[in-house]
This record gives sequence, structure tokens and C-alpha cells, in this order.
Amino acid sequence: MVADFRFGVGLHAAASLADVQDAARRAEDRGFDVLHVPDHLGAPAPFPVLTAAAAATTTLHLGTFVLNAGFYRAALLARDVAALRDLSAGRFELGLGAGYVRKEFEAAELPFPTARRRVEYLEHVTAYFAEHLADVPILIAGNGDRLLTVAARHADIIGLTGGDRAAEGDDDPLAERIAFVRAAAGERFDALELNVAITAMPMDDSGRPDLTIPRRFLPALSDEQLLRHPGVLSGTAHDMADRLRDYRDRYGISYVIVQAPHAEAFAKVIAQLR
Repeated sequence: MVADFRFGVGLHAAASLADVQDAARRAEDRGFDVLHVPDHLGAPAPFPVLTAAAAATTTLHLGTFVLNAGFYRAALLARDVAALRDLSAGRFELGLGAGYVRKEFEAAELPFPTARRRVEYLEHVTAYFAEHLADVPILIAGNGDRLLTVAARHADIIGLTGGDRAAEGDDDPLAERIAFVRAAAGERFDALELNVAITAMPMDDSGRPDLTIPRRFLPALSDEQLLRHPGVLSGTAHDMADRLRDYRDRYGISYVIVQAPHAEAFAKVIAQLR
């Protein structure tokens, strides 16, 4: 059975209540299914912003993409999650990650554990939610073996980064990561929703995306390689829609997230896929 597409958009600014609620209404009107807020020091606080967005919408789901699990004690985080779940009438989806920015841990006056310890703590938080708030869908996003193993065993939604390189010949990093998740998930795999985050796409008629964001995370790749990366879309709205259909047909990816500046342009892609 082919899964229906779902579409998410990030919200990275919250200057006022009116701005947040206007952005949420626009996302809902444009056909997006989920509004996401990230979790970085210096960015808007996720829970107040998403609560404001929930009050202004009726069908739009609210999510975190993604909370740094290391910033939170499980029981205290669960209290906030339960409140937002209830205030949004069940529209909240919890996105979690292991955290990776040392400077943010230091600014929060928290120790910066090893990668192994951060993933172990992510698993602890995820297991707590499975026991205490099992009705809240959990997304875990990442690329490494340990993190994807935790995601495959515990999450409802797997956020895939597309890998650390572009496909070359028979080398398909995204397919390899999905095969890894399938093996780790076992019988759970068919019930999982697979997600990919788009970090660059055209916002005009040129068909060329601004590669600033993917360059930051994949500095070793050339522009040509970045244009082939699964997190980058190019061409017309029709071209991008075709590529996303290919993602669904080839990889089983049906949930696509774009960034706030992409929302208006991506609405034309959504229209072609529904």
C-alpha cells in the first residue's frame, strides 16, 4: 500500500504572537500537515511557540524538529508534552535528537557527554515516553548507526538526513541507511513513517536552489554533488513533485519537511502531489 504524503514546514522566528499565529494559519492554508519548531539556544522556545500556533489552527499538527534530549529530564519534558498534546487536541508530535552542538551544552551549563552517552540518554527519554505517553507520536532524526538503531526500535517516525554524501553509481547512501533501519526494526519496519528534511530548493523560477544550508552541513561536497543529495530539490514544481514521488516509490519516504523560507514555493509542489 502506498502511503499518503505528509508535509511539514519549520518555523524559526517568533517576533510576536501575531507573527506566530499568522505563520501557522498560512501553513495550514497552504496544505502543510505539520508545523515544526527547532530546539537551539538563540531560537524561539518550542513549547510556547507551538502552543500559540495550536490556538490559531484546527487541523495543523505541531512538532519539534528536533528537541535536544540532553537538555531535558524525562518526567519534566513529559509534563510539557502532555500539556501541549491536550491543548492542541492531540495534534502534537514529539521530535527528538541526541544533540550535537557542544557550545549549546556549555551555554546551558550542562556537561557535553560523548556521542555514545548522548544516544543512550535519548533512548532513556524515548523509553520513558513509550511507558508514560504512548499516544504521542515520536520522531527521531539522525544518521549514525547507534541513533538509527534507537529510532528503529522505539520511534514511530524516522527522520533521515539523506546520508553524508551524494549517490554515485551503485552507491546510494540513503538506501543504505533505510536498509539499516529495516534490519534494526525487524517486524516494526512496515509501521514506520520515513521522513526526509529538505534543506535547499528553488524559491523562484530559476530552478536553482540556494545551497547555503547544505554547504554548512556537508562542506566536503561540491555543488554538483549537493544538487544530487536527497535533501536538495531543484527544477520546476513539476520536477520536484516527480522527485518526491520517486522517493516514495523507491525508498518508502512519504513525509517531507521544508524550511520556513521554502513554504510559499513548496506549496506549488504540494498542490501537484495531492
